[in-house]
Order: sequence, then structure tokens, then C-alpha cells
Amino acid sequence: MTADRMAQTGQSGHKPGGLAARRAAAAVLARVVEDGEALGDALAHEEPRLGALAGRDRALAERIVRTALRRKGQIDDALGRFMKRPPPEKARMARAALLAGAAQILFMRVPAHAAIDTAVRLVKSDRASRGLSGLVNAVLRNVSRKAGEILSAQDASALNIPPWLLDGWRAAYGEEAARAIGAALLEEPPLDLSLKHPKEAEKWARALHGLVLPAGTVRIEIPSGAMMELPGFDEGAYWAQDAAAALPAHLLGDVAGQRVLDVCAAPGGKTAQLAASGAHVTALDISRKRLERLEENLNRLKLEARTVVADALTWKPEEPFDAVLLDAPCSATGTARRHPDVLLRKTPDLPARMARLQTRMLKRALEWVKPGGLVVYCVCSLQQEEGEELIARYLEACGDRARLVPLTAADVAGQEQFITAQGMLRTLPSMDIGKSRGLDGFFAARLRRL
Repeated sequence: MTADRMAQTGQSGHKPGGLAARRAAAAVLARVVEDGEALGDALAHEEPRLGALAGRDRALAERIVRTALRRKGQIDDALGRFMKRPPPEKARMARAALLAGAAQILFMRVPAHAAIDTAVRLVKSDRASRGLSGLVNAVLRNVSRKAGEILSAQDASALNIPPWLLDGWRAAYGEEAARAIGAALLEEPPLDLSLKHPKEAEKWARALHGLVLPAGTVRIEIPSGAMMELPGFDEGAYWAQDAAAALPAHLLGDVAGQRVLDVCAAPGGKTAQLAASGAHVTALDISRKRLERLEENLNRLKLEARTVVADALTWKPEEPFDAVLLDAPCSATGTARRHPDVLLRKTPDLPARMARLQTRMLKRALEWVKPGGLVVYCVCSLQQEEGEELIARYLEACGDRARLVPLTAADVAGQEQFITAQGMLRTLPSMDIGKSRGLDGFFAARLRRL
């Protein structure tokens, strides 16, 4: 369901909140748009402000942020129709309030008067912006009055997706698929949950008003509140993990009793999957802070793994592992539904730079696994230079040291549309999974060390 359609049908999942929710949203937006912070970092910096909000107001604040970032191209186009120039650089609050206000009016079925009134109040409360309250009021009123006309005239994908990305997807997947990817990345994603005990999927789907996807993910199409408030969270029954991100761990097969290395492990979804499957997991990550978050997640889930803070390019294990899962650093373009700042912060040279790092890490991963053992390489990127092309080049260069182990339908819970002609995993945000539509863009390949 598109944001435009949700606005028409009232399925945004939120009622208009108060000024505090808008103030928190504006603060996060300013950090991302003005300062170039990653969305996750901006949310963490504003946690004191966000944490003071009631559950539904916090959800509203975060929804405003993600909608504004996801649709920023359209919003900028809409605002530009009624302003000769944007507010001056010092008026950060005015720019953030305009962005947040237009997001609510155009895409969130928030009554225009609520969005406009709170935007004006935010601007009036800020010393550097208060002189622009009249401008903010007038511009947002015009956006509200002309909303339908503006949206019908816009090409959403062309405005919101950087041209270099759309061009790359056209070359890789074709025009129709590229347009479908662009449209899918503008959707509000569902909440996908991986279960500690996959056999309880139907039980938790009923309790959480969700549906069971292939491979056992429970999907809540329109979450009614924060995950931490849902039944089963405190007892450690599940964790948040996109359905696509849950697939690579399955490609290792039955890992019960095996020593498995999870490289670049934080925040820990794949580590949890492996541990819940009975593997003896070593979780390796370069960031101590991110590993602390992984350990917190494992404690809640009552799962165990050994954690190691180290650089994968220099670390050496004491002995080889039975299997290795390498979720390599990447451009993350496949996660833009959940992390819409990705589309604002990535540059055309990034995939090639990441591919050089990924190749070095893959070589290391194959050194750490026993002869005959499996390595699954995966990235949450839609760029083929980080996926299909990288694996083809690596296999050509490595000679007889490794070979590709093609995937079968059973490896992906019967979802054969995810398997490429070469036997690798490729999901696109526009694809169906079971009876539901949409998942992160992911790539994975399974290699065996010879």
C-alpha cells in the first residue's frame, strides 16, 4: 500500500500527536539533513527527548522522520513551488518544521490544521527561526490546498531516488524492475520478527495479529506500537529482522553442534538465528559498542554466543570454523525502506569502494573455515558490483580454492524467485514473499572451501 493510498484510507496507524512529538521529529531531521548524521545515530542522540514521549507519540515522531526522509525529493519539490528560496542556513528549525509538516500533510493523513499549527509553534519557539513563522504558515497552507494536484504531477521515483541508483538498477534489472524497486523503497515497511523457537510461528502470529511468511518470519503489516510493548518481547520470544535478512543463515543448513563464525555480527539478528539453531557461535565485530548491543539482545533472548571485538582484516582465530557467515559492510541500498537516510547519504563511488573491502573480507573468511566447510557471503545491497559481479570475479581469481554451491528451492523455503540463474540469492524490495509483498534488497552466495 502506497503512502498516498494510506493517506486516503486512514491507515497510517497514528492519530495526531502533540507538539513534543513534532519537536522530537524536527530535532532528528535536523541532525540527518543538516548535519549528515546517520538516522540511527540521530535517533540515539535524541533518545532523551524521544524517550520522554508516550509510546504512540514516539511512534508518530519516528514515523514523521522516516516519511520525511523517504519522500524528501517530493517534499522539496512541493515546498519549492511556494518559496523562491529555502529559509537561511541559521533557521534550522524552520527548515525541519517545513519538512516535517509537509510530510504529514502529503503522506500521513494528519489533519492539515494539526500539522500546520504545530509547525508554526515550533518555529515561534526557536530564536533563529521565529521571524519565519508567517512564511512557514503560508507555505504549508498552500501545500495543503494543492496537495492532490502536486502529488498527481510528481514522478515519485525520479524525485526521491538518486539518478545514479535508478540508472544502475535499470542496467542490472531492466526498466520495469528498476521502477518497481524505486516504488517499493518508498513504502512504509512492516515489522518482521524472527522467532527463537520457529515451531511457535503460528502461535505468535495469532498473538501479534500477524502472518507467517516462508522460512518462519512473523510479519505484522501495520504495527500498532513499539515492538518493546508487544506480547512476548520481554520473555525473549523474538527479535526484529527483515524477512530477507533472515534468509542467509538458513543457507548454512543444519548448524546444530557446529562452530560457526558470524563476521560483522552486530546488531545480532543472524547471531541469534545461529545460536537458536544450536550452533556454537563466535560473533566478531569491529565495534565494541555495537557488540554490547548484540550482547544485550542475546541476554533478552536467553541465547549464548562468544563475542570478539576485532578487525576482520587482521584478526586470526585459534582454529578453523565449521562454517562462516560474512554479512559484509556494504552500501546498504537494499535497506532504504527501513533506513531512508541511505538514499540521501550514499555516493556513486561507494559500491566500488565497498567491493574492494568486501573482496578482502571474503578472502579472509575462506581462510577461517575448515576444508570442505561453507562460507555464506551476504550484503544488504542492490548493487551487483557488491554481489553477483563480486562473486564471479572472486571465483575466477581464486582458482581451485573455493567453488559456488548453488541454492535450491528448499534453501529459501520454496521462494524460487529469489534464486538467480547462477544459483545465488537475490531479493528485490518489490518482490513477493509468500502471500505478502516487499522485503529488503539482499544478496547472498554460498561457497565451499576446497
